Amino acid sequence: MLEQYLGVAILLAIASAIAIGMVVATTLLGPKRSFADKDEPFECGESQIVSPYQRFSVKFYLVAVLFILFDIEAVFLFPWAVLYQRLGWFGLIEMILFLLILGVGLMYVWIRGGLDWE
Repeated sequence: MLEQYLGVAILLAIASAIAIGMVVATTLLGPKRSFADKDEPFECGESQIVSPYQRFSVKFYLVAVLFILFDIEAVFLFPWAVLYQRLGWFGLIEMILFLLILGVGLMYVWIRGGLDWE
């Protein structure tokens, strides 16, 4: 019974050995020089221009939450599309209601200016 998992166990062992070997090799062989520019925080190779502790606008979080909401909507559409034939009219009406509720929410946010980046 367990012999069918032997290939997975071997692959896991090899992957773990490679990962651990790379960490050990960079620790032993890597340069250990330290200087002021190297110890400063940076982003994308550039020095910081503004403070990292500044506050984000609430609109940033609103757009992020809306993205997650509509991403979840897309996740619910895929299984529905696969089972569309089996669900019949009931499934179609339920999905139309689901999309209408989300559409009304989107229109409300759009009208209120929640999607504007000003």
